[in-house]
Amino acid sequence: MKIQIISLFPEMFAGVLNASMMWKAQEQGAVKFEFINLRDFGLGPRKQVDDTPYGGGDGMLLMVEPVVAAIEHAKKQSPKAKVILPTPRGVLYKQSHAKELAKVKQDLIIVCARYEGYDERITDYIDQQFCLGNYVLTGGELPAMTIIDSVVRLLPGVLGGETSAEKESFQDDDQTIEHPQYTRPEEFRGKKVPDVLLSGHHAKIDAWRRKGL
Repeated sequence: MKIQIISLFPEMFAGVLNASMMWKAQEQGAVKFEFINLRDFGLGPRKQVDDTPYGGGDGMLLMVEPVVAAIEHAKKQSPKAKVILPTPRGVLYKQSHAKELAKVKQDLIIVCARYEGYDERITDYIDQQFCLGNYVLTGGELPAMTIIDSVVRLLPGVLGGETSAEKESFQDDDQTIEHPQYTRPEEFRGKKVPDVLLSGHHAKIDAWRRKGL
């Protein structure tokens, strides 16, 4: 899977995507990340990417020309890639979306918006809009990292265990949370590991875990 990220701040991704499971996924050849600096497609000598909104209002909007030019550049590298825009107006992103994207293993292009928003005509070139939650961030970089992490960790071989991704929270998109887990020591400051987990009785352990969900 190739994931191209269009951003004014591509340097933000280095620490996240070059560590832990994201680094492992790249080493295994499961994913390749490429960064496209939106400023490279800016207009005029100052490489302008934003302008004031028609009709008035605070802040600046991303202009349609630079963003579309960046998307078309990315499409030349991956013609069948799915273009994603993290935005408050998108559908709520859930685990089922991550599972579907990982299952299809389709290349992705993620557009990171900035400022007060973007020219609405940009959405004509977007395949899917996702909202990560009911809160506001300064840009699309953090949502992009979240989407990337949630998808790449599900690619075959990245997590390691065959069922690692199956026994997790939100697998059914509901509020199902993974059961409590413990490791050594058996007792810490007066709090002990539940006896059932030390019993060796697998049926009772499974029942306890199901009850704990």
